[in-house]
Amino acid sequence: MSAGQPAVRQISDTARWAAVYRADETDRDDALFRDPFARRMAGERGEQIAAALPFHRENAWSWVTRTVLFDRFIEEQVQAGADLVLNLGAGLDTRPYRMALPAELNWVEADLAGILDYKEEILGGAQPACRLERVRVDLADGGMRRELLARLAQHSRRTLVITEGLIVYLRPEMAASLARDLARFPSYQAWVTELVSPGLLKMLQEHTLPQFGENVARLQFAPANGPQFFAEHGWTAARVESMLKAAAALRRAPVNLEPLASLPEDPANMGDQPWSGVCLFVRG
Repeated sequence: MSAGQPAVRQISDTARWAAVYRADETDRDDALFRDPFARRMAGERGEQIAAALPFHRENAWSWVTRTVLFDRFIEEQVQAGADLVLNLGAGLDTRPYRMALPAELNWVEADLAGILDYKEEILGGAQPACRLERVRVDLADGGMRRELLARLAQHSRRTLVITEGLIVYLRPEMAASLARDLARFPSYQAWVTELVSPGLLKMLQEHTLPQFGENVARLQFAPANGPQFFAEHGWTAARVESMLKAAAALRRAPVNLEPLASLPEDPANMGDQPWSGVCLFVRG
């Protein structure tokens, strides 16, 4: 990495960064999941980024826990009858390859062309467990996003939408717009996303801002009312899983944070307290 240059120069770098943590977990004897493609997906750039952001390396437990919680929600929703999984901002996610999914399940990955092209190059001839489609699209473009959602809505009765590592980069008005767009179509029945509190967002900003280039969206979405933010935009929180509590149950929480995992939490009122969770939203 050139001296004086930020570690994260473009938004696709964040996908390589995330892959580092999946690769590190995969290498453990007691791995909670295994992603055989993660190390190659991360590449040298991913390792450089992770090294430049030691705060996040020290908190790898949260990245791993987030992956596990998303996996669980996906498994539950597919078992409950979801016939399409729509991964918005899919990045370098490899769940269609590493999870046990029904062959008849439809899975759609939507992201920028560059990152999906890179992913396909790394995957080579690997075969997914289910039907897989990749869509090159700029999700920040409302017109393109709505066109994609409308097209997919015609071919599904029960869609699960996932936004992992995406929502925190959106401005509040963009997050609200996305929620309303999804709520327009009855087939979009469930939505899984992560959320952070204003307190945690402030910490993350302090540790990432110096290493984020000017062309990279800032971490900025942390509604003060937590999951309740989406209630007025068509979505009700059916379940909220605390990242710290889940990490403690998975034996991944740092020793110094384990006592905090037993304390009560109110995701709608965390304020300046650092909090993160993975939420399942349903229509209504």
